[in-house]
Amino acid sequence: MAKLYYGNQDDPIDIPDDLLAHVKIVVTTKLRRGESFLMSWSHADGNGRSSIWIQPSIAMRFVFDTVHAPEIDRALLASLAVAANSNSGLVVRLAEAGRHDDGHERMPVPPVEQTVGELTLA
Repeated sequence: MAKLYYGNQDDPIDIPDDLLAHVKIVVTTKLRRGESFLMSWSHADGNGRSSIWIQPSIAMRFVFDTVHAPEIDRALLASLAVAANSNSGLVVRLAEAGRHDDGHERMPVPPVEQTVGELTLA
Protein backbone atom coordinates (compact mmCIF):
# COMPACT_ATOMS: atom_id res chain seq x y z
CA MET A 1 0.00 0.00 0.00
CA ALA A 2 1.41 3.37 -1.04
CA LYS A 3 1.14 6.48 1.09
CA LEU A 4 0.32 10.07 0.29
CA TYR A 5 1.59 12.61 2.81
CA TYR A 6 -0.19 15.93 2.59
CA GLY A 7 1.00 19.14 4.20
CA ASN A 8 2.34 18.82 7.72
CA GLN A 9 0.10 15.89 8.68
CA ASP A 10 1.87 12.91 10.25
CA ASP A 11 -0.74 10.34 9.21
CA PRO A 12 -0.58 9.45 5.51
CA ILE A 13 -3.45 8.58 3.20
CA ASP A 14 -3.13 4.89 2.26
CA ILE A 15 -3.78 4.28 -1.44
CA PRO A 16 -2.93 1.17 -3.52
CA ASP A 17 0.37 1.64 -5.39
CA ASP A 18 -1.12 1.45 -8.89
CA LEU A 19 -3.90 3.89 -8.09
CA LEU A 20 -1.55 6.38 -6.39
CA ALA A 21 0.73 6.29 -9.45
CA HIS A 22 -2.21 7.48 -11.56
CA VAL A 23 -3.30 10.05 -8.97
CA LYS A 24 0.28 11.36 -8.82
CA ILE A 25 0.31 12.07 -12.56
CA VAL A 26 -2.99 13.96 -12.39
CA VAL A 27 -2.00 15.91 -9.26
CA THR A 28 1.44 16.91 -10.52
CA THR A 29 0.07 17.93 -13.93
CA LYS A 30 -2.52 20.21 -12.34
CA LEU A 31 -0.08 21.65 -9.79
CA ARG A 32 2.50 22.33 -12.49
CA ARG A 33 -0.16 24.52 -14.12
CA GLY A 34 -0.90 26.28 -10.83
CA GLU A 35 -4.40 24.74 -10.65
CA SER A 36 -5.97 23.93 -7.28
CA PHE A 37 -8.69 21.32 -6.81
CA LEU A 38 -10.53 19.10 -4.33
CA MET A 39 -9.59 15.44 -3.77
CA SER A 40 -11.93 13.17 -1.79
CA TRP A 41 -12.05 9.52 -0.76
CA SER A 42 -14.04 7.17 1.44
CA HIS A 43 -12.14 5.66 4.33
CA ALA A 44 -10.94 2.10 3.72
CA ASP A 45 -12.73 0.86 6.87
CA GLY A 46 -16.04 2.13 5.49
CA ASN A 47 -16.44 4.68 8.27
CA GLY A 48 -16.54 8.17 6.84
CA ARG A 49 -14.86 10.09 4.09
CA SER A 50 -12.29 12.86 3.78
CA SER A 51 -11.47 15.68 1.39
CA ILE A 52 -8.39 17.85 0.97
CA TRP A 53 -7.87 21.02 -1.03
CA ILE A 54 -4.81 20.51 -3.21
CA GLN A 55 -2.87 23.63 -4.14
CA PRO A 56 0.72 24.36 -5.18
CA SER A 57 1.75 25.89 -1.83
CA ILE A 58 1.02 22.72 0.19
CA ALA A 59 3.76 20.07 0.27
CA MET A 60 2.94 16.54 -0.86
CA ARG A 61 5.01 13.36 -0.75
CA PHE A 62 4.20 10.13 -2.61
CA VAL A 63 5.70 6.96 -1.07
CA PHE A 64 5.36 3.65 -2.91
CA ASP A 65 5.89 0.08 -1.63
CA THR A 66 7.02 -1.11 -5.05
CA VAL A 67 10.36 -0.23 -6.65
CA HIS A 68 9.11 -0.28 -10.23
CA ALA A 69 6.56 2.16 -11.61
CA PRO A 70 3.33 0.41 -12.63
CA GLU A 71 2.00 0.33 -16.16
CA ILE A 72 -0.22 3.36 -16.68
CA ASP A 73 -3.82 2.70 -17.68
CA ARG A 74 -4.64 5.56 -20.09
CA ALA A 75 -8.42 5.15 -19.63
CA LEU A 76 -8.12 5.39 -15.84
CA LEU A 77 -5.73 8.32 -16.15
CA ALA A 78 -8.09 10.20 -18.47
CA SER A 79 -11.05 9.51 -16.19
CA LEU A 80 -9.18 10.79 -13.13
CA ALA A 81 -8.07 13.89 -15.03
CA VAL A 82 -11.62 14.70 -16.10
CA ALA A 83 -12.84 14.16 -12.54
CA ALA A 84 -10.17 16.50 -11.16
CA ASN A 85 -11.57 19.23 -13.43
CA SER A 86 -15.18 18.63 -12.36
CA ASN A 87 -17.21 20.47 -9.72
CA SER A 88 -16.93 17.38 -7.49
CA GLY A 89 -13.16 17.24 -7.81
CA LEU A 90 -11.05 14.11 -7.91
CA VAL A 91 -12.85 11.29 -6.09
CA VAL A 92 -10.48 8.40 -5.34
CA ARG A 93 -12.48 5.19 -4.94
CA LEU A 94 -10.35 3.15 -2.55
CA ALA A 95 -13.05 0.60 -1.71
CA GLU A 96 -13.36 -0.40 -5.38
CA ALA A 97 -9.63 -1.00 -5.88
CA GLY A 98 -9.22 -4.76 -5.74
CA ARG A 99 -6.91 -7.49 -6.94
CA HIS A 100 -7.06 -10.00 -9.76
CA ASP A 101 -6.46 -13.67 -9.03
CA ASP A 102 -2.86 -13.21 -10.24
CA GLY A 103 -2.22 -10.70 -7.43
CA HIS A 104 -2.08 -7.62 -9.66
CA GLU A 105 -4.15 -4.65 -8.65
CA ARG A 106 -7.28 -3.84 -10.62
CA MET A 107 -8.07 -0.16 -10.74
CA PRO A 108 -11.65 1.03 -11.18
CA VAL A 109 -12.42 3.75 -13.67
CA PRO A 110 -14.44 6.22 -11.59
CA PRO A 111 -17.60 7.73 -13.01
CA VAL A 112 -17.54 11.41 -13.83
CA GLU A 113 -20.55 13.42 -12.75
CA GLN A 114 -19.81 16.72 -14.47
CA THR A 115 -17.00 18.00 -16.63
CA VAL A 116 -15.91 21.63 -16.50
CA GLY A 117 -12.73 21.34 -18.55
CA GLU A 118 -10.11 19.04 -19.95
CA LEU A 119 -6.67 18.14 -18.68
CA THR A 120 -4.03 17.44 -21.29
CA LEU A 121 -1.56 14.96 -19.88
CA ALA A 122 2.12 15.47 -20.50
